[in-house]
Amino acid sequence: MALSKLTTDKVKDRVDIEDVVNDYVSLKRKGQNLWACCPFHNEKSPSFSVSPAKQIYKCFGCGASGDSLQFVMDIEGIGFNEAIRQLAQKYGIEVEEDKAVTPEEVQAYNERESLYIVQSFAKDLFVKNLKDTDEGRSIGLSYFKERGFNQSIIDKFDLGYAMDSWDHLHNAANKAGHSDDILLKGGLILQKEGDPSRKYDRFRGRVVFTIHNLAGKPIAFGARILTNDKKQPKYINSPETAVYHKSDVLYGIYQAKQAIRSQDNCYLVEGYTDVVSMHLSGIENVVASSGTSLTENQIKLIKRFTDNVTVLYDGDAAGIKASLRGIDMLLEGGLNVKAVVFPDGDDPDSYSRKVGSEAFRQHLQDHARDFIAFKVDLYAEESANDPIKRADTVRQVVQSVAKIPDPLTRSVYVKESARLLQMEEDIVLTELNKILLKAQKSNNYQSPDPGPPPPDGLFAEDYLPVEEQKISISQVLIAQEREMMRLLISYGFEKVSEELHVCEYLIQEISDVVFQSPLYQRIFSEYKQALKRGILPDPEYFIKLDDSQIKSEVINLIAHRHDMSENWQKKHLIYTNREYDDLSKTTFKEILRLKRRVLEKMVDESIQNIKEAEQRGSESEVTDFQRILITLNSSLREINAQLGTVKSR
Repeated sequence: MALSKLTTDKVKDRVDIEDVVNDYVSLKRKGQNLWACCPFHNEKSPSFSVSPAKQIYKCFGCGASGDSLQFVMDIEGIGFNEAIRQLAQKYGIEVEEDKAVTPEEVQAYNERESLYIVQSFAKDLFVKNLKDTDEGRSIGLSYFKERGFNQSIIDKFDLGYAMDSWDHLHNAANKAGHSDDILLKGGLILQKEGDPSRKYDRFRGRVVFTIHNLAGKPIAFGARILTNDKKQPKYINSPETAVYHKSDVLYGIYQAKQAIRSQDNCYLVEGYTDVVSMHLSGIENVVASSGTSLTENQIKLIKRFTDNVTVLYDGDAAGIKASLRGIDMLLEGGLNVKAVVFPDGDDPDSYSRKVGSEAFRQHLQDHARDFIAFKVDLYAEESANDPIKRADTVRQVVQSVAKIPDPLTRSVYVKESARLLQMEEDIVLTELNKILLKAQKSNNYQSPDPGPPPPDGLFAEDYLPVEEQKISISQVLIAQEREMMRLLISYGFEKVSEELHVCEYLIQEISDVVFQSPLYQRIFSEYKQALKRGILPDPEYFIKLDDSQIKSEVINLIAHRHDMSENWQKKHLIYTNREYDDLSKTTFKEILRLKRRVLEKMVDESIQNIKEAEQRGSESEVTDFQRILITLNSSLREINAQLGTVKSR
């Protein structure tokens, strides 16, 4: 159920960014801000900045940014409401639910909460069965002990045992007040076909692996049979429910997320026991795909914590080839991929038990290979003396390279592929271009947008002609719009005169401008709407909005990596001009720069219109567009003169 706005507002007003972040990393003051090594990526020099004055954080290494709420959501991997509840508990704030919700929303919320509760009940029962019953200890616990699982690791993963009974869980859940309806929806019991009155436990006589969500809540189970009954599957899993979508979940992600961040790498394995065994070996940054083929959402989940994945394969060449699709999906998802192969007949679980923790870790370190070298080696033996198979190996490798979305990374891998395949680079590049062209045609490919605006500082030398800059006019305009938004949000509430605020002056001058960037147009519209409501927005106003895009962009606009030391003036008497020393002049200049960029775009469009009119042979249209062009260039010259710009185009 949604939280009341009063609760959300109380939490937002009470939280302190320094206090919240200090729970996770050690902050050190440097100047006005606090600094630490980023908890979201692996780094040696601190680039993670916390601003107590602005109540924001920004990592200048990986780009992570946000406020206190966003930090808790990202570091814990939880949603907005869960972050509010967690911070409310930290600060002793009473949580109130929103009463203005529909009956359907209430029903959906209650069902989800009931599913969480009943799954937690089942987890506790399975754990209790394992520890406190003769059957659980003699069968389930013995199995885990044989695999080397100690009590600490059993507790860490909530491993359990389902009694070999048709209705043990069903009866226990009913006694605890859980209805058959919620037990059926949670996939914990089944009902007999043709006789709905007969219900029985889904999991019976099996060891149980609890599947947790990112916040650590039990949401589903995987269960393994220990007998040789060939009529039953070795593993059975919970069905899809309102709280469990197997394509969105990775087994072990809750236990692994911090280690994945700190190690900046995620080991990807196949089974539950592989994950647990690797934790026993001291390797915690490991997950499994929960008994399903790897999915796009699972890849996105990994990418939230790292860009690097190492896939661990059993020593079976045929099985590896059958699962290579997973590597291509990881590459397509923008991840850097390596692979490790274990000796024939071994998987991570069996190999770690065979050689011990130290040798196992050493094997991972020594045998991690880039996906290209891995693929080349995989096909090398069978294609050594067969030209046709060798050509197929080249295609297999290049098809994987084609999945990489970043052009620069692709070009590096083209060179490496050519070296390993002992072929001319041009041949590999030609094959790559064929694959890319075919993919573009099949997907009705469209040219990408110009991309993000150029970095800050673009306008330091206004004399640089646009055609000499290696960026488009649209990008230049968007960059100037960004600068205008930065000025408006950072200083809009300041005054340029006794009666006029920066924002009023700025809005009067650019009220007829339509921003090229939809995001900056939204920010500008939000600013004007706030003024109409009698609010003079400051950065905090935007940071507290529920619009995550606006919030993120505003934080990027106001975050500064470097602050000038106060000692320059206090101790050394060195004075420098800053943009806020004369906001009237600063604002005037930025307004002129924005208008100039708009005019430049209009000039470019007019030139294009003239060319098209000439191709059509329409002299009247050519004349009209030429008149427009003369007027635009005249306005452009006036603005350039005021800015002291020699040439703008």
